[in-house]
Amino acid sequence: MLPRTIQVGELAKAFDRSVVDVMQALVNLGLMVTINQTVDFDTAALVAGELGIEVMLEEQPTVAEAEAEEATPAVREALWTDDDPSRLRERAPVVTVLGHVDHGKTSLLDAVRQTNITARESGGITQHIGAYQVEHKGRKVTWIDTPGHQAFTAMRARGAAVTDVAVLVVAADDGVQPQTVEAISHIRAADVPMVVALNKIDRAEADPDRVKAQLAEQGVTIEEYGGDVPLVPVSAKTKQGLDDLLDVVLLVADVRELKADPDRAAVGNVIEAHIERGRGPVATVLIRTGTLARGDLVVAGTAYGRVRAMIDDRGKTINKAEPSRPVEILGLPDVPEAGDVVRAVPDEKTAKAAVEEEQRRRAEGVAGERPATLDEMFAQAKEGKAKELKIVLKADVQGSLEAIRGSLAKLPQEEVGLNVIHAAVGDITESDITLAAASNAVIIGFNNKLDAPAKRVADQMQVDVRLYKVIYELLDEVQKALVGMLEPVMVEQVLGHAEVRQTFTSGKTTIAGCMVVDGLVRRGAQARLLRGGAPVYDGRIGTLKRFKDDAREVAAGLECGLTLEGHNDVATGDVVEAYAVQAKARG
Repeated sequence: MLPRTIQVGELAKAFDRSVVDVMQALVNLGLMVTINQTVDFDTAALVAGELGIEVMLEEQPTVAEAEAEEATPAVREALWTDDDPSRLRERAPVVTVLGHVDHGKTSLLDAVRQTNITARESGGITQHIGAYQVEHKGRKVTWIDTPGHQAFTAMRARGAAVTDVAVLVVAADDGVQPQTVEAISHIRAADVPMVVALNKIDRAEADPDRVKAQLAEQGVTIEEYGGDVPLVPVSAKTKQGLDDLLDVVLLVADVRELKADPDRAAVGNVIEAHIERGRGPVATVLIRTGTLARGDLVVAGTAYGRVRAMIDDRGKTINKAEPSRPVEILGLPDVPEAGDVVRAVPDEKTAKAAVEEEQRRRAEGVAGERPATLDEMFAQAKEGKAKELKIVLKADVQGSLEAIRGSLAKLPQEEVGLNVIHAAVGDITESDITLAAASNAVIIGFNNKLDAPAKRVADQMQVDVRLYKVIYELLDEVQKALVGMLEPVMVEQVLGHAEVRQTFTSGKTTIAGCMVVDGLVRRGAQARLLRGGAPVYDGRIGTLKRFKDDAREVAAGLECGLTLEGHNDVATGDVVEAYAVQAKARG
């Protein structure tokens, strides 16, 4: 038990350790103090962690901490995840940069940050996920630079939708390339606004009009052509248009009215994590809401620990991180996964409960979270969970791709939509798998193959991949899935007719003596009573007899006696029409 503040010398006594050991631990934390200086409880707790000692605060817990201590997991979750609407404040937008390789994504980000990352990375290619914050006209913008759209979608597949705006980088001298098309599909699937950065505009070979036309062919209609996608000509080399790009990003973000509560416990996502020699597990975390402080106890996926240190994107040690701020944290015992939720919690008991809940959720959620297969789409529709069949389509050549897309568009889609979220030429890749997993889509391949790495990912994510050699088989299977997903049509089938020849009364029940004139009548079948050709009753046949014996059904040409459920107004000359209603798939 420790007080809120304590002198270093007294802290050593409380720990039953030498002053030298305690001061060395403080130095490890980046603090230079004397034996008579006072440290707060959070710092003392960090020292305790360094020395392998568990400590508690002597003071009574706050009301909120007491509530969290006694709450059920569901109530505890609400205590530290819900924002207070009255305390919401504007936060910085989070921007992800996507595009084809060599189109200048990292170089553009370098220019925006006024730094040079590319030079210190192997081959000038981004090797890891980085998150950086810049300031423009007094406002902050957080940028996420990824090795490609696959990482962007892999995080989304794990529920980490951290991006507010996506910047699609397209080289003005190279135009729309296969990875550009893939990036467009990933951005659309994530349902985030897009801004096109037309890079390398300074080059003599730049052809902006050609690129704009190519984008239009991919369904990306820029504002100049009457669409809603802003396009900004830029040059990472000359820094042309960078201010305009930042202006547009902030304008798009303003439309979304991005807000967070900075005064609550922090919640964020792991962007990247690794083990670093001499530092242990290091996680790059993007704070979504709340404020993370050094010394906070945090849960990250299935691990928890105290934040021993925080470093910003400039390598500077900081004490707190506000909403939308990226920061590296040290102090976790294990390396979390990209996309893991990070939460600051009030105490170790809550941390352990949260970790156990996450472990249970992951163990139980594997089957529930996997994408649906083509065969399961019908079952989902029956439960009201799916009214759209999403497809990632890959073909061997452009001609086949266009032919298949055209044929798919002609399939009946009265109630269930067919959404080709991505279509491209080539073999099925890991990127296709992650896109399908994040979008709950099925992958359709024509005259191509699934390479070994992609197959491993597909098996791991349990994505349904269908490969075809004959186009008609492909279309037939997709059509069957679409028809199966439609609400079935209820079709009435007439079983037969029986003419009432005589009526009898037994107590309060009227028995109709009939002759079956066509088809058959069946006990329990639905029936109408027709008088003069007009229906006067619609219900069910109650009892059915042949002479004195109960009968299941009576065929044409035979006599029978029957009753109608809840109806006794039967007269000679009436006709009983027996029928059945069946669900029939739409074709």
